[in-house]
Amino acid sequence: MTPTDRTHRTVDVLVIGAGPAGLALAARLAAAGVDRVEVLDREQHAGGVPRHCHHTGFGLRDLRRVMSGPDYARHHIAAATRAGAVLRTSVTATGWAAPRTVDITGPTGLERITATAVVLATGARERPRSARLVPGTRPAGVLTTGQLQQAVHLHHQHVGRRAVIVGAERVGYSAVATLRRAGAEVAAMVTDQPRHQAHPARHLATRLRYGFPLVTDATVAELTGQRRLESVRLRHRDGRTAAVACDTVVFTGDWIPDHELARSAGIALDPGTRGPAADAEFRTGEPGVFAVGNLLHPVETADIAALDGRLAAGPVLRHLAGRPWTPGALPVRVEAPLLWVSPNRIAPDGPRPPRGRFTLRTALFLTRPVLTVAQDGRTLHRGRLPRTVAPGRPFHLPADWIAGADAHGGPVRITVD
Repeated sequence: MTPTDRTHRTVDVLVIGAGPAGLALAARLAAAGVDRVEVLDREQHAGGVPRHCHHTGFGLRDLRRVMSGPDYARHHIAAATRAGAVLRTSVTATGWAAPRTVDITGPTGLERITATAVVLATGARERPRSARLVPGTRPAGVLTTGQLQQAVHLHHQHVGRRAVIVGAERVGYSAVATLRRAGAEVAAMVTDQPRHQAHPARHLATRLRYGFPLVTDATVAELTGQRRLESVRLRHRDGRTAAVACDTVVFTGDWIPDHELARSAGIALDPGTRGPAADAEFRTGEPGVFAVGNLLHPVETADIAALDGRLAAGPVLRHLAGRPWTPGALPVRVEAPLLWVSPNRIAPDGPRPPRGRFTLRTALFLTRPVLTVAQDGRTLHRGRLPRTVAPGRPFHLPADWIAGADAHGGPVRITVD
């Protein structure tokens, strides 16, 4: 089929990704009177990750009520369709034919869609075992949390009888509940950190209910087994090794944005988040292309992603009204042990970040750290955080220093003293 055989259409806003961020944005835009808002998703059903997260805890920040993952997904789907947005599933964006012109393929064939604004809401995924470079054999029974939840909640498959969970962030505790629901025993939860990284109440409640051991300061040295996983060999920080018998291992956390579509458009990526570099109004370096949700900050809760979608509606509407495309271009960088900051582009005379603060992540536990924001040797902000920050959990930096930055200077750098 040649390009001329494609169906070519135009829309006002094309949203790629029907998770909480994309759906919340589509609902807000359609409710504001945008005529043609179309949302695409490669999955068979809209709703994103919450569709297969059957635990509660969704909706507290954006809806002010607590829901299960599937109920939360259904709420956002209904809100978007009720407002007038068009949702299309089993549709994949395969590339770009021109700026803001996307080639897609789906059940009806090949299409080419040109939009006044394109919003990338493709989310993030966990790194699988192969990307983590874990040695050993290649048996069955090796999963990520997402694969585990889909197998149990969507496909009702058997996942094994005895499992090891690698990672002690909040998503690891969700994996515990999923495994127990599937009838599997949790042999151990393993983390390379000195302690777990979940909220203390979540950790205590899960341990009291399910009684699994937490192994700290340890990494996976090898997987063994032929047709099915037989054991996981752990290496402790002091060099000791030990094998844990199991038929399933679940690798949790270690998120990476689904940034392939952004990369194929030539959009600059931030070296920390590895998602598109974006400013406080979700604008990328490509005119008319926005990015929202966990594509920008891998990974925050579904509630935060949905709030991103709502907040991005204003900038998208201003773009549709003809505002010049002048995104903040001054990079904001972090140095180890910090991992990333979002947003990571600013304009000193431009808008402040959503909720008036930057979101950061760290690779190490930091006890009441002192953060310094500097540019070209000049201190813009220095302050101590009031609490310990943990890997896998967000913390925040106020944005009141932005006006002091030099738009023509070097990158702004955030360091820990």
